[in-house]
Amino acid sequence: MPESTRTEIVEVDLTPIRNSPLFNDDIAPTRISQRKWGTYDIAALWISMSACIPTYMLASSLISEGMNWYQAVLTVFLGNAIVLIPMVLNAHAGTKYGIPFPVYCRASFGTRGANIPALLRAFVACGWFGIQSWIGGWAIYKMIAIYVPSWDLQPAWFAGINTPQFFCFLFFWGINMLVIYKGIESIRFLLKIKAPLLIVLGLVLLGWAYLQAGGFGPMLSQPSQFVSGGAKEGKFWIVFFPSLTGMIGFWATLSLNIPDFTRYSRTQRDQILGQVIGLPTTMALYSFIGVAVTSATIVIYGGFPIWDPVVLISRFTNPLVLLVSLFALCLATLATNLAANVVSPANDFSNLWPSKITFRIGGLITGVIGILIQPWKLVADPSGYIFTWLVGYSALLGPIGGILICDYFFIRHTYLRPIDLYKTRGEYSYKNGFNPAAVIALILGVTPSIPGFLGTIRVVDPVAVGSFLMNVYSYAWFVGFITAFVVYAGLTSKKSRAGNS
Repeated sequence: MPESTRTEIVEVDLTPIRNSPLFNDDIAPTRISQRKWGTYDIAALWISMSACIPTYMLASSLISEGMNWYQAVLTVFLGNAIVLIPMVLNAHAGTKYGIPFPVYCRASFGTRGANIPALLRAFVACGWFGIQSWIGGWAIYKMIAIYVPSWDLQPAWFAGINTPQFFCFLFFWGINMLVIYKGIESIRFLLKIKAPLLIVLGLVLLGWAYLQAGGFGPMLSQPSQFVSGGAKEGKFWIVFFPSLTGMIGFWATLSLNIPDFTRYSRTQRDQILGQVIGLPTTMALYSFIGVAVTSATIVIYGGFPIWDPVVLISRFTNPLVLLVSLFALCLATLATNLAANVVSPANDFSNLWPSKITFRIGGLITGVIGILIQPWKLVADPSGYIFTWLVGYSALLGPIGGILICDYFFIRHTYLRPIDLYKTRGEYSYKNGFNPAAVIALILGVTPSIPGFLGTIRVVDPVAVGSFLMNVYSYAWFVGFITAFVVYAGLTSKKSRAGNS
């Protein structure tokens, strides 16, 4: 098929670029014969990735912040409906040209500049990899601690955790590394069995909560803390908007690197329908399970809600129930971790040095950074989880999404020269491999959120930052996306637009 075609699916002749330093087999365009994913496969991918412990914790943490059940579920659903738009748009290039995310970035950022968004996305994935590895290790720790109570008496020594916790984390981390070494097919196998496991576990938890709390009435009767007389009266919008940004931030990562998966899609219709069916529906279901069960723990146990399902399951007394539940949690967490948090950074690190860094080496780099980031601190409390981690990195990823979508749809009208994406001297090499318009747009897109972020992590007194800039941070993804989109469009010349239209 000729390079200049504007059809829905393009197959690229790899012969002219096989010796390029910007090429290796892991980031090469997929062949038509490799594009076997239909609507069901894309939907199954999202069901597998969405049905995970962080989704449960994400929704139930909103209860801890003062929302009632329907406010929390609506916030999660609305965030996913919004992020679905850039998800589907960025997926288009992957399906049409068979290219992964870091190669897609070369069109707008330049062949060398693409490493900027790729590495930013990769480091966020490393953080998520660490979080998921910690959750898996935490489940193992809680399971063993039931039979070895002295574990809980061990003093903390390493960054706030004790020796058994640290080694359970390392054990689960090691299992992840082993699967990465085995390759992508082992990840695909795990995804096939993990989704039903965690969905069943979630429904069982929901049924248990229904029986123990005496029906759905008591379970979902916990009032919002924002109503008159509540602990956070009149503060709903103050919590809602950063929470909504956090919900968008949850999948802002995949909204960028979704081409890593849709490059295997048969048609654009398959990727669009698969994502529409798989993402918002699963997130809504699992968020409802999370908030319902978390609400029920207030009725069942009294006091504060238990928003960590691992802690909740550890309260069960039946050894068989404990073993099966925690094993399912570990297996499901392993599969989600590998699919959502390894494929992208492995490709991103490979893009940094294609001739030397393979998928396996990229996965190992991801794992090492996942330890250094100390993930247990990120999920220690709901405020840090949502307002620092999720909102914070959405300030980085929103501008990248604005630049990519502006370049691909507004500037180039979905037309790329795929061969040039792998050439050191081609249309996308720009000057020294960097497109200054993209770099400037990224910097200006991130800048408005920096003061609010510094105030949120208390590096600067929030009072000194000011209420306006603190509020801007609550909209970090939106502000970054729109600012970068407008700046990039303004800096890109009319000649460039005409030449690619």
